[in-house]
Amino acid sequence: MNPVLDAIYSRRSIREYTEEEVPLELIKEIIKAGMWAPSGLNNQPWRFAIVTNKELKKRFESLTKYSRIIKGAKALLPVFIDKNAMYHSTKDHQAIGACLENMLLAAHSLGLGAVWLGEIIKSDKEIRELLGLGDDLELMAVIALGYPARKDQKSRRRPMEELIVFEG
Repeated sequence: MNPVLDAIYSRRSIREYTEEEVPLELIKEIIKAGMWAPSGLNNQPWRFAIVTNKELKKRFESLTKYSRIIKGAKALLPVFIDKNAMYHSTKDHQAIGACLENMLLAAHSLGLGAVWLGEIIKSDKEIRELLGLGDDLELMAVIALGYPARKDQKSRRRPMEELIVFEG
């Protein structure tokens, strides 16, 4: 099969991790993949944080209903949009989605497990304060990362016929 399609079809949201630490080089490779996502005018509105410090990571737990995922993850990658780099709200937010998907696929290709946490954006202000970041950044998601505790996750999709609204 095509390696890109294989990665897309086999990637799963991983919410449980082993105790093994994730090397910084792999974390930076995941960020690099995110940086290579397309963006309008190539403005690259994304900004990243790397949270591996156990005490700091623990402070994220109370900021989401998914605290057990945060607790188990070996690294957190908060992804922000830089309001000063934006030129078109819709296009820039779409670019962040592409960036996040690149990061998830990169993690999968490196043998890591990751999940895109979106509910945590309600805690944007608190997370920026924890990290000492200003109002020019807005939290778009946090990727929780680690080595997968299990590799048997299943997923299914609706039939394509239900999703195509026009053809012809």
